Amino acid sequence: MVILALVIGALSGTFSNPLMSAAFAADVQLGAGDVIRISVYDHPDLLLETRVSEAGSISFPLIGEVQVGGVSSLVVEKKIASLLEAGSFIHNAQVNVIVTLMQSQQVSVLGQVNRPGRYPIDGQRSLTDILALAGGGNADAGDTVTLIRTRNGKTEKEVIDLIEMVRTGDMKQNQGLIGGDVIYVERAPRFYIYGEVQRPGTYRLERNMTVLQALSVGGGLSQRGTARNVRLKRRDEKGVLQEIVAKHDDLVGSDDVLYVRESLF
Repeated sequence: MVILALVIGALSGTFSNPLMSAAFAADVQLGAGDVIRISVYDHPDLLLETRVSEAGSISFPLIGEVQVGGVSSLVVEKKIASLLEAGSFIHNAQVNVIVTLMQSQQVSVLGQVNRPGRYPIDGQRSLTDILALAGGGNADAGDTVTLIRTRNGKTEKEVIDLIEMVRTGDMKQNQGLIGGDVIYVERAPRFYIYGEVQRPGTYRLERNMTVLQALSVGGGLSQRGTARNVRLKRRDEKGVLQEIVAKHDDLVGSDDVLYVRESLF
């Protein structure tokens, strides 16, 4: 959807500054599969680029195995420096750790996006940042996304209306994400129109669309069509199909079916 893609593009700059991303990356917890580059000032022989094991550890020269899983790169810097000093290998060790590949902290993006998949959280990333990485909404995307998050062992689901978020300027829902979060872009609602119209078929339902607007989307009436007694078919709360004579200013709902009858004259 073009509107959704534009909204995502406009909002994705919130946390997209590379310097900001690098700074926030230092606070991200490391995990299995992450690749880190470790250097010690004035000791080029200790330069090491390594991958965190499934057990959450790495092997570093002189000090051996170091547990790094579940802590940030800043904590790892202090831990390695402390171990080097405790073993009397280096006095006043200055250690620098850079995350070169983040694989443990990933967000899943599903549904109506151009590039569904898993994306790494390599810094502070907002909802719209990740949607932008996934290419934004495709032609079938709706205006809302569902965000599924697990915090403190409790899984929560939140439906976010991106268009309304932009209209109101309330960016509270454009929240930061962490590994394990799931974003699902909903399919846009549809309505159906058939009978004596120029282009019968299935169409995207826009917000607050009236019957008259729906008729225009279908190309208007055919030469034999009549705007009187347009039939609207929809299912009630119990799933029973109801049929009414629709007025031009009636609102069309999701999965409604409009039938335009042939004029008798």
